[in-house]
Amino acid sequence: MRFLLRLVGTALAIWVVTLIVPGIRIVPWEAGTGPEVATLLLVAVVFGVINATVGNLIRIVAFPIYLLTLGIAALFVNALLLMSVHWLSEAAGFGLQVDGFWWGFLGAILVSFGTWLVTIVTRPLWRKDRKRDRA
Repeated sequence: MRFLLRLVGTALAIWVVTLIVPGIRIVPWEAGTGPEVATLLLVAVVFGVINATVGNLIRIVAFPIYLLTLGIAALFVNALLLMSVHWLSEAAGFGLQVDGFWWGFLGAILVSFGTWLVTIVTRPLWRKDRKRDRA
């Protein structure tokens, strides 16, 4: 349940970013609303996998740089992770399209903020699930 909430939350955050940031857009594999939603969910899955694997590896290796820059390096790492989703999407021919690094930088900040908001809103639901599992 938590995974699905995070997936939908990330997809929602990416969708809102595509509405706000002119340099970021979703390119569905065919026209229509259904494929766009499916593409958003696929982009959210790819973003989550890249963030969980490559992102965690970079965070572990670059921990001293994070300390020296007081966490500002995390913004650039998140932008590079979003750009890697763009590169994979570009290779597939559909998905997330980012017009440049600075659009990716802004998009990464907004996606991080959006997923943080979704986490804050859905956290009470997760706690209810944990209490129910313990009983």
